Amino acid sequence: MFVLAELKDTIRITPEQFSLKLTEAIQDEINRKLANKVLLNVGLCISLKDLVSIGDSLILPGDGSSHTDVIFRYIVFRPSIGNVITGKIRSCSREGVHITLGFFDDILIPPSSLQHPSRFEETEQAWVWEYPLADGEKHDLYMDIGEPIKFRVSGELFEESSPIGPPQKEGPSTSKQTEVKIPYKIIGAINESGLGVLSWWDQDNQEEEVAEDEQEQEDDELNGEEDGDGAYEE
Repeated sequence: MFVLAELKDTIRITPEQFSLKLTEAIQDEINRKLANKVLLNVGLCISLKDLVSIGDSLILPGDGSSHTDVIFRYIVFRPSIGNVITGKIRSCSREGVHITLGFFDDILIPPSSLQHPSRFEETEQAWVWEYPLADGEKHDLYMDIGEPIKFRVSGELFEESSPIGPPQKEGPSTSKQTEVKIPYKIIGAINESGLGVLSWWDQDNQEEEVAEDEQEQEDDELNGEEDGDGAYEE
């Protein structure tokens, strides 16, 4: 789920930071630039791991700051396809079920990747798994906000979100809203056994344990009756 990415950058250290050790100033500046930021085709940057190499520091004409080429390793959140992760349901919409990990919210389970058959309840704003029963009936299992959910990573989507120019001025007849781009989105799936809302499977396990306990109790009663009959005959 977390990987080490080796990156290279030119780090600018301002004169106000010259009182610090060079390595300390570089580490602070790298974390300031990258922490909690998404790098295209790399992932969500979490924290600096270590510095691999530090080049010579140069002061360019007209700029009192130093510029240093640095190679470093950074801890990045980018789960592999097929990883199973547990998160919480943030919200539901016709687009699917939106999941949060606390530090990362852009996770979507589309309707095609939900347990089948499922439907979207407009009044509850929740997806519902129509769980089939043995007698042919169905039992509704709701995907409520805040419920822990286990899903498998089935895809990822990176999108360039850097500004490409000044925003266009809207005229009197223009009512278009600027679409917010999500730089990194994870696509998940729960349409297999053992995945989905954790309480679904906890309930199944409890029902199985109750059935086993009842069967053991019946077996004990039968064994007791057989032992009692044998003692009476003697």
